[in-house]
Amino acid sequence: MQFKDKIAIVTGGTRGIGRAIVLELAKNGCNVAFNYSKSADVANALVKEIESMGAKAISFQVNAASFEGAKNMVKEVKDTFGKIDFLVNNAGITRDKLLALMGEGDWDEVINTNLKSVYNFSKAVIAQMIKQKSGSILNITSVSGLMGMAGQVNYSSSKAGMVGFTKALAKEVGKANITVNAIACGFIETDMTTVLPQEYRDKMIEMIPVRRFGKPEEIAKVAAFLLSDDARYITGHVISVDGGLAI
Repeated sequence: MQFKDKIAIVTGGTRGIGRAIVLELAKNGCNVAFNYSKSADVANALVKEIESMGAKAISFQVNAASFEGAKNMVKEVKDTFGKIDFLVNNAGITRDKLLALMGEGDWDEVINTNLKSVYNFSKAVIAQMIKQKSGSILNITSVSGLMGMAGQVNYSSSKAGMVGFTKALAKEVGKANITVNAIACGFIETDMTTVLPQEYRDKMIEMIPVRRFGKPEEIAKVAAFLLSDDARYITGHVISVDGGLAI
């Protein structure tokens, strides 16, 4: 169990890609803390599932866009487990509209949830990681941040910002034995994509060389690798897991 006795924080951990990453880490022996925004029942069920694997888990109802909320959550995780080895910045939302129709609230909510949350949690953990001279931060971004998507200027901007954040922070903390990487996800079968009209899904599948949407578990496997000791010489990179969409 390559992550035995390791401690991870995963934002947005109860659904989709976040949930898959939480379970993949727990399966490999990692103790996991995660936040959620709405359903305590779903969070509690996930905690029990993790504990059934022999790992420890704690959940927090925290808005990832809240600086104080992130700071307090990280402090409690540190007080509970004594250290923090991994941070996975996964929390994200969409509010898709053409720019001409996009309200200020649509912009602010996406930027704050998707990008400011990365600052919030990374800021909260980085001093501890520097002190222990070890750690890994993984940012879950999107091909939308690499190539842009019509109707997603807010989402594409937030995800492109995560790419710049990843590269800049990797240069800052590499000397402290801390790696910072990102996964640029393509179209993955999650709550975000199941609501897409079938006509649009079919059109997107035609653009994907492997001709299908990905599975959350496929992202989770790559995430586990990038957090593992096998990837200690990889930092500042954005790995596309997209079926070839962004080629």
